Amino acid sequence: MNTRFFIHLATLSALLGYATSCAVNPVTGKKQLVLMSEAQEIAMGKQSDPEIVAYFGLYEDLELQKFITLKGTEMAAISHRPKLAYEFKIVDSPVINAFAVPGGYVYFTRGIMAHFNNEAEFAGVLGHEIGHITARHSVIQQRNQILGQVGLIAGVILVPEISQFVEPLSQGMQLALLSFGRDAERQSDELGVEYSSKIGYDATEMAGFFKTLERQGAKSGAGEIPEFLSTHPSPAERNVTVARLAEEWKQKLALTDPEINRNSYLKKIDGIVLGEDPRQGFLENSIFYHPVLKFQFPTPQSWSFQNTPQQVQMAPKTGDALISLTLAKGNTPEEAAQAFVQQYKLELVESKKETINGLPAFLVIADQKSEKGTIRVLSTMIQFNGNLYHIMGISELSKFPTYQPTFMATVRNFQELKDAEKLNRKPELLRLRTLNQTMTLQAALQSFNMPKERFDELAILNGMQLTDQINAGTIIKVIGN
Repeated sequence: MNTRFFIHLATLSALLGYATSCAVNPVTGKKQLVLMSEAQEIAMGKQSDPEIVAYFGLYEDLELQKFITLKGTEMAAISHRPKLAYEFKIVDSPVINAFAVPGGYVYFTRGIMAHFNNEAEFAGVLGHEIGHITARHSVIQQRNQILGQVGLIAGVILVPEISQFVEPLSQGMQLALLSFGRDAERQSDELGVEYSSKIGYDATEMAGFFKTLERQGAKSGAGEIPEFLSTHPSPAERNVTVARLAEEWKQKLALTDPEINRNSYLKKIDGIVLGEDPRQGFLENSIFYHPVLKFQFPTPQSWSFQNTPQQVQMAPKTGDALISLTLAKGNTPEEAAQAFVQQYKLELVESKKETINGLPAFLVIADQKSEKGTIRVLSTMIQFNGNLYHIMGISELSKFPTYQPTFMATVRNFQELKDAEKLNRKPELLRLRTLNQTMTLQAALQSFNMPKERFDELAILNGMQLTDQINAGTIIKVIGN
């Protein structure tokens, strides 16, 4: 018996306010040590949901939302935890991902919805995510891994004192980013097959979608794996296992003609936004443009870049500086600057009113001193179009003279966006086309005037190879507006 383990667990439980107890896992029927009751799990989900929605934004497509709610509710009813109040949402992100948080909240990105090629693929992943909830994987992972994550770009910041200025991730986003062990992923694969089979789908299709994800990862370069696959068993292993389990469930349920529903699903995603939505801001030739808020500013070349609904952040590969842009509160730039200095207990070095490209502004240089050294901050508040924008440049004091010209280049070139082409930039949309004769996918893409450099991307989007022969009358996905 490891006495220290139980002392540590009791202390951890007290710190977190969770109840340490043994509970029966709804899926396995076995007892397991958990740090929270079901009521606490549900409360965690309720708190996390608005934080996740605020971070990503919801994808506004009423019919597609109705579809995932209908299928999710149908699947939840036959799951191991049918009494949870499940919610199913599509979030506005191009990343190919699906995730769940405790208490019954399941999220699909528009990116993953665009890459499914039939309802059965979707149903398999839906079952997989519900499986994480029914098997309480997030709760178990909370027991194993107490998170201390901050904003995503903090991973490249190597000076801890700078990380405090990065907007911390909410608890909800930390839960959304939880990764599970391979055993948990295998169990969720099994549950995905079981649940999707029980509502009448051909679970074999789920394995084919994992192949699409693997191809997308290889295309991204450097062996990069999509987030959804990052801790999962290998696609080759999954294909074999999922296919075997699907056949077993077909026999158990006497499914002679399980549903795939390719065409009906494709029609549901006709017009979905592909890739980054320029209306949320976009980076082009080292300049960030925001067509809706109508501003632009330059970004340092070769710096890591991250755009979220809350902020824009940039950091050099050396990890010893940070530039960020957020919205600030206050009636004037000077008032907002004073509040910022007080919030972080900074020592003022200098401050002055400015006019930047015709816009009222207030600049502050201030220090934060500690035993580990001094951090210097260039804080600029700019008033534009009814908003106060806060641009921060931060580095260690010794490196501030090196980075100050870079910080100032971003600040001094913040300006109103007037370029009509940028203001009117439209997102790319997924569109459907029907083949009028049998041909290869490559020939079909050529016939629909798709750019040659996008052929590989479109092959993955369609879950096909460019050399595949496609029958006349088949619907395929293309890129349009």
